[in-house]
Amino acid sequence: MREEILHQIEEVILHVVKDTSLGTSPLLTYPCTSDWSDISFDCNSGLALRRNQRMTSVRFESLQSVKKFGLMLKVLSIMYRLVKTNHFCTKRDIYYQDPSLFGSQHMLDGIVDNISCMLEIPRWQLHVLATSKGCIAGDLMFQDVDNNFIDCSQTQMGIQVPNHVKGLHNIVTNASFILVVEKDATFQKLLQNKVCEKLNPCIIITGKGFPDMNTRMLLKILWDNFSIPILVLVDADPHGIEIMTVYKFGSKALSFESEHLAVPCIKWLGILPSDISRLGVPEKSLIALSKADKVKGEEILSRPYISQYPQWKTEIEQMLESGKKAEIQALDSISDNFLTDVYLPSKIRCSGWL
Repeated sequence: MREEILHQIEEVILHVVKDTSLGTSPLLTYPCTSDWSDISFDCNSGLALRRNQRMTSVRFESLQSVKKFGLMLKVLSIMYRLVKTNHFCTKRDIYYQDPSLFGSQHMLDGIVDNISCMLEIPRWQLHVLATSKGCIAGDLMFQDVDNNFIDCSQTQMGIQVPNHVKGLHNIVTNASFILVVEKDATFQKLLQNKVCEKLNPCIIITGKGFPDMNTRMLLKILWDNFSIPILVLVDADPHGIEIMTVYKFGSKALSFESEHLAVPCIKWLGILPSDISRLGVPEKSLIALSKADKVKGEEILSRPYISQYPQWKTEIEQMLESGKKAEIQALDSISDNFLTDVYLPSKIRCSGWL
């Protein structure tokens, strides 16, 4: 595999050299992922790039893209060296090799994604890792890439998801389900209330908001290895629903890597917009949808996968019609321990997910 990757990078550079020697302006091309028309959807695998989709060109002759062209070649050379020497580094490590050259971490992140898409090789196979921000706890043990033994049940605040997720081995769990939690605050509350002991043996994961790639990859690995039911707990608002769709279907920007990241079997446990009225959450605990919330909600309804999930569509429409949203913490207005002692146990026992 390493030799194939090195060969692909060499081919890209060779084309650039040939074009230059012939007096032709070289260019780099990769699939466009900026619009939903460029993306296809399958219930069993999530989002993917369409065949014969539009392409984006980065041209050496263009004043608008010549800097990006140079940066892509720079990053390609770094990737080549990493693969050749069998070393790994994070995107942040690359950025700090020359911050003034890259300008911003966001610029570098985009270039790494573009190269991965161009070569059709996942970033970790190019030996570039993302920095993890997610945490995990519960009935899970594994050894990391350095052979350190990690027991996720022996933590009070959660274990940070390793940067090199693909390097995990000897993974062991007896969990009966995995609970993915949107926010770190909720994750910490669940641990403090010992939810892993109150419910069946389980694993709890949070991406601390919009999930990083490593958290999503770990979830995918757990599903592939153990086929454990996966439930998601997010705010009853468009942002929470957006986060859930990324875990389940993948993201538009990284649709070319969905097979390694998306987990289509994920179920929406809560908070459902219909739960708000059903549970009698006090009006004072609800928040009015902002204009941006409404735009995001309508945009989600227009996505290609929503037609395959009519119950999701109904919930989102109900939220938009009510003009109200609720955070997970709104359940505290019913009682301090309502989430851990009543809501989660009853939902899981009665299969109250979508």
